[in-house]
Amino acid sequence: MDSAAIDRFEAGRGRLASLAYRLLGSAADAEDAVQDAFLRWQAADRERIEVPQAWLTKVVTNLCLDRLRSAQARHERAVGDWLPEPLLEGDPMLGPADTFEQRESVSLAVLTLMERLSPVERAAYVLHEAFSYPHAEIAGILDITESASQQHVHRARRRVAAERRGGDAVDPASARRIVEEFLAAATSGRTERLVALLTDDVTAVSDGAGLARRLLRYNTRERVASYVRAGFKPTPAKRRLAGGSPAMHIVLVNGSPAVLAVVDDRIVGAVAFEVSDGKVAALRGIGAGDRLAHLNEAWRQHEPDAPVINAW
Repeated sequence: MDSAAIDRFEAGRGRLASLAYRLLGSAADAEDAVQDAFLRWQAADRERIEVPQAWLTKVVTNLCLDRLRSAQARHERAVGDWLPEPLLEGDPMLGPADTFEQRESVSLAVLTLMERLSPVERAAYVLHEAFSYPHAEIAGILDITESASQQHVHRARRRVAAERRGGDAVDPASARRIVEEFLAAATSGRTERLVALLTDDVTAVSDGAGLARRLLRYNTRERVASYVRAGFKPTPAKRRLAGGSPAMHIVLVNGSPAVLAVVDDRIVGAVAFEVSDGKVAALRGIGAGDRLAHLNEAWRQHEPDAPVINAW
């Protein structure tokens, strides 16, 4: 392949990765899909491709649809073993983020809700809401009619809006304050302080630090507070599992506040927060190593703020 063809692909790689991440919710799977698209671009008769960006968008979209439809993906996502992979604020895979719809489409909350859409609904929704594709172009990408594209987007938008809990747009200063209060309550031993910071309909989900066979779910203020209190209580066994005594950092992931537990510059756990009306409406705890791999790559190139807890 000549250098011009490689340069043309590389110029659009970031956009393709952002599309694939929104469709798959996994940075690793998104990178694999983009690499597969590169191999197809390499093997294609490029003289016959009139609009390379459109061709590559269609290839990546359909590679992602194949992955979403695969037996393994259907099984994992059906039994509840799946959480979106968090990305550190500023990660190119999160772009574009100019509009509210673009930022929403990459939030952990909406990535989770999109699991309830069919693969075609998800693709139509992402292409329209996050990348502003008109229905005529979406129809060409997905090999459907323009009216079908309109119906898929309308149905997806309605389902996401109906189930979206209305997390606030994050102001970094206020988000940090809420999470600092939450951490102080979680480590204080006073459960009533913790309960007061949770919405009435708060939910929590955790992968059990990657040790649980299925996701762990909690759905009342008292149960969530109990889970958080137990999770944030340091013990020798937890420190052994983490490989040391973690420092706790407050950051933004996918546009929402999060606490990262870091040992020797390695993230060993992440808790992402969904905030509504100044309270915590949802938590997602992620500790599985494969779900933190991309986050760790970004962290090693990141200049973090001072930890809120130096040694947990």
